[in-house]
Amino acid sequence: LFAIFAFATCGGYSGGLRLSVDCANKSESDLNIDIAFAYPFRLHQVNFDAPTCEGKRREKLSLIGDFSSSAEFFVTIAVFAFLYSLAATVVYIFFQNKYRENNRGPLIDFIVTVVFSFLWLVSSSAWAKGLSDVKIATDPDEVLLLMSACKQQSNKCLPVRSPVMSSLNTSVVFGFLNFILWAGNIWFVFKETGWHSSGQRHPPDAMEKQPSSYNQGGYNQDSYGPAGGYNQPGSYGQVGEYGQSQSYGQSGPTSFANQI
Repeated sequence: LFAIFAFATCGGYSGGLRLSVDCANKSESDLNIDIAFAYPFRLHQVNFDAPTCEGKRREKLSLIGDFSSSAEFFVTIAVFAFLYSLAATVVYIFFQNKYRENNRGPLIDFIVTVVFSFLWLVSSSAWAKGLSDVKIATDPDEVLLLMSACKQQSNKCLPVRSPVMSSLNTSVVFGFLNFILWAGNIWFVFKETGWHSSGQRHPPDAMEKQPSSYNQGGYNQDSYGPAGGYNQPGSYGQVGEYGQSQSYGQSGPTSFANQI
């Protein structure tokens, strides 16, 4: 939706301005000079006629500037972003298993999202500068300076109507909103790749190895015999049969019968 608003408000624009040239000789005046222009803003191809206030002769003039490159670049990015968003929505809904297979889908989605975020920033910035130049080139006061009749003080040249640029201003706003939207979406697509979870995963069996340290060099609950002695090799012997204490040995406790 944001992409549609971006290219619709820019690509569908058409506007115009109106000027008035009041010559000293009223019969030579032209009080309604309409100049129309539209996307892609090749203003140097916009021609119009103006009176010279020297008889019936009129001069053919044109606006100044060609701003089609930034405007077309902006609209192209918006159209492709719309198409990719539409295709991605279909994949998310109907081909979720294919999307997650071998992690290829999230990886491609992540790369494309980063690229579109960068392109939105570049195209919106370029179009904002281009729109500023369009406003200057279509300013009625600037256009009046192109007319030879307006250079004579005896003639009166006035702007009647200025072009309405509200939709073009909206397109720039939507361009930067799309950049924020796509840039913010990078985080969510990054989480789909699995890199986020793998980066936070603890080493395997890290917590399981800690209790085993007590068994290796410390106490073992199972080492205690029924009479309270230690069963580990080399430990103190326990009291054997007939009340005689068992000998100390590296091979463990021995019974009294074996000693005899």
